[in-house]
This record gives sequence, structure tokens and C-alpha cells, in this order.
Amino acid sequence: MAEATPSESAPPAAPPAASATGPAPPANAFTSDPDHADRAALIKENLKKIYDPEIPMNIVDLGLIYDLAWKESAVTVRMTLTAPGCPVAGILAEEVKVAVEKVPGVASAEVDMVWEPPWTPERMSDFAKRQFGYL
Repeated sequence: MAEATPSESAPPAAPPAASATGPAPPANAFTSDPDHADRAALIKENLKKIYDPEIPMNIVDLGLIYDLAWKESAVTVRMTLTAPGCPVAGILAEEVKVAVEKVPGVASAEVDMVWEPPWTPERMSDFAKRQFGYL
């Protein structure tokens, strides 16, 4: 599943009203720490190979990655899913951990699955929004 081609599926539901979206995600979770920019770019590249099993889009462009937190060469990936009841949450978290740990200079990775703020379609990249007809 990690590097599989996405299956055909319907796009995410239409965005909810702005008041229900919660705070916006960081402008770019992969550049928030300039001391780790090179490794973060490689992490992003690896994570773009992981697709949500129900939506034909990678987890980065879907906006599921909220933040990378560094402690020396260890990184914690704070991420969410499109729905809290997602049956592949544990599998997807393990795929993310493995992908991050493949990056040179990353000693270990941890995945922190969060539900607040909740995911909404507004979190998708412009590329994903165009693919699903939002732009």
C-alpha cells in the first residue's frame, strides 16, 4: 500500500463552512524548522509516495501532515486522517514511520496521530484541490 498507485475513488466531501474548519495548518510543515530543511525535503519526498487507501491522492497533498518536530536526529510527525474511524490508521502510521526513517540523518521517527484540529478539504494542496475540482 505504501507506494501503490491510488485506486479510483470519489473526491473528498465538499468543504464545510469556514467556521467549522478550525485553525489553518502551518504554511508548510516541511520548512518550519530551517535547521532541518534538507532532511525535511527528503521526508516530504518519501511521504508523497504514500497514498490514502480511500482517496486517490498522496498524504502530503491531502494535507494530512501537520508538523515535523525535531529533537536532534529524531523526528516526530504530527498527522491526521480524513476521518477518525479510518480502519488503516495503524498501518498508515507505520508506513509514515518507515518512510521517514529511510531519510539519511534521521535516527528515529515517531508518528503522533491527532484529531484536533480536524482535517478538512481546505488543508489540501492546490494540486489536490485542482484534481478534485475545488479550484
